[in-house]
Amino acid sequence: MLNNAVIQFLGAAETVTGSKFLVEAFGKKILIDCGMFQGIKELRELNWTNLSINAHEIDIVLLTHGHLDHVGYLPRLVKQGFKGKIIGTAPTLEIAKIILNDAAKIQEEEAEKANKEKFTKHNPALPFYTLKEVEKTIELFQVEMENKWITFSDYISYRFQFNGHILGSTFIELDINSKRFVFSGDIGRENDYLLESPKKPEWADYLFLESTYGDKLHFNENVESIISDLVYETINKKGNLIIPSFAVERLQTLIYLLWKLYKKNKIPNIPIFIDSPMGKNVLAVFKQFSKWHKLSDSEYNAMCNHVNIIESYKETWETIDNKNSKIIIAGSGMVTGGRVLTYLQQLIDEASTTVLLVGYQAEGTRGRQLLDGANEIKFFGKYFPVKATIKSLESLSAHADQDEILNWLSKIKNIPEQVFLIHGEPKASDALRTKIKDVYGWQVNIPKLYEIKKLLL
Repeated sequence: MLNNAVIQFLGAAETVTGSKFLVEAFGKKILIDCGMFQGIKELRELNWTNLSINAHEIDIVLLTHGHLDHVGYLPRLVKQGFKGKIIGTAPTLEIAKIILNDAAKIQEEEAEKANKEKFTKHNPALPFYTLKEVEKTIELFQVEMENKWITFSDYISYRFQFNGHILGSTFIELDINSKRFVFSGDIGRENDYLLESPKKPEWADYLFLESTYGDKLHFNENVESIISDLVYETINKKGNLIIPSFAVERLQTLIYLLWKLYKKNKIPNIPIFIDSPMGKNVLAVFKQFSKWHKLSDSEYNAMCNHVNIIESYKETWETIDNKNSKIIIAGSGMVTGGRVLTYLQQLIDEASTTVLLVGYQAEGTRGRQLLDGANEIKFFGKYFPVKATIKSLESLSAHADQDEILNWLSKIKNIPEQVFLIHGEPKASDALRTKIKDVYGWQVNIPKLYEIKKLLL
């Protein structure tokens, strides 16, 4: 039976964020991921434009994992009329609940603050979505197992396959008629502190491959030595080590590393404060889904007992006012919002402060500005001088680098008919395109945002 599948690249094309890929075949419409755009203003503004498709015509949404740039648009999709099921692994959906509720809460608070202090051009400023809209979205969640084929229709089935990166993360295999569509999601690291190595696809007729670090190799850094040195420098300067952190995986990895360093007598018992309501909730998800990570129950309990979890905004200010040297881990990882802004607003102009960036910093984010050496940074409508020391640790990234991506492809037995590089900035995608062609001889495409492709079935 001859037919075409139509794929629309509704996000994460020529950019890293906003993952959304609509597949249409045999009368069905399937959306792979439903993420928010992040980064520069022109990308963020795309979030406010309704999708060019009719949301009520989409049958299901399949989620690779729970990060905001893969799930953050879901409440808007529901608001536009989507009524189908939103499907993912159990940890993915638990993390998505946490992330969506946190995003809505922050958006509501920032809109209220902007209106009260009048540092916005919008009158009134509105949240992107509300907690009530998130609640309505979560009602559509449906759990499916990893490594199990699910029949969706006569000609379509799908499977979630473990992919490292974060708890619950998968790549998606979508079989349509006799063709296999593989959506990589975000590929994890091969030697992660908390997660097993990703599984690898063995067949792909059409491959949709992330390229976040398509032009980079992660530094072979001695992570423990670097963190240990920074802790001692912080103590010598009688200052604060502030680590903006993604609440999912990165925060748990940092807690684990700091605990291990203390256990090995590589750092003293310096107070560690965790100020991330979302990160605290994700820690609970780690406890709930112990089979999805490497930690034993005793390790998990010990590392959690080693840190101070901040429970209230009052405690945030008490921590800031505390003049003793300390480590503060707070969201968000790209310094785009969250509790870390409160700390940086008060402490980034002090030479005794060190800020350690520990993950990908998207173009247009405050994290990228700091990484690029900004002399001042803007919070809540005001500029603050950057006198703090800015450091970065790239090897803690949860994304595979170029070599790891190439290795992830190594078990594919066939030659894919088409490979599409997504979830990457143009330079990274183009470098990976060249490398895949050199190593495997495959033809690779870099789709444009909103591009539509017809694929032969």
